Amino acid sequence: MPACVLVLKERASAETLYESLQDAGVPLTRVALVAPDQGDPGQGVLTPEPMEQVELLNPSIARNRRQKSMSRWLLPFGFMAGLTFTQITTLDTFSQFGPIGEALIGGLLGMGSGLMGSYAAAASVPSENEDGVRILRNRHQEQLWLLLLETPAGREVPWQLVQKTRPQQVVRLSEL
Repeated sequence: MPACVLVLKERASAETLYESLQDAGVPLTRVALVAPDQGDPGQGVLTPEPMEQVELLNPSIARNRRQKSMSRWLLPFGFMAGLTFTQITTLDTFSQFGPIGEALIGGLLGMGSGLMGSYAAAASVPSENEDGVRILRNRHQEQLWLLLLETPAGREVPWQLVQKTRPQQVVRLSEL
């Protein structure tokens, strides 16, 4: 889904843009307002979220989600690989546990290596949005408001309405 983040000086601009988009009937999948650290959250239409809770702006959330999804298939695969390896080799490392116990321990060790592999694989995949997220984190530290707008696939944000709010910067994150 196409996503863009607007960097704004004040919350009122974000509220005005959100109301304009609703009035225009623009379908938005997700809207998230990120307040600066020392910014006054105040009251308004949009509730500010911490930057660490917005998945598109926090690569560690995406990495954790990726790791959990990879472990769902790597754990059983690792178990079967460990079990098979124990059966086809003539190693007697755990022979004191009997043939079934030895195979079971081999499967558990394979499952553990599958878990380690899921962590390694999830950490090795870079985010496509790294540069954009770094820019946005810098703007957040400069005490600016961030407004994340996510639209359904194939739909663009109406840029005429966006330009009326005069954002300091617009960062387009890659399509997800």
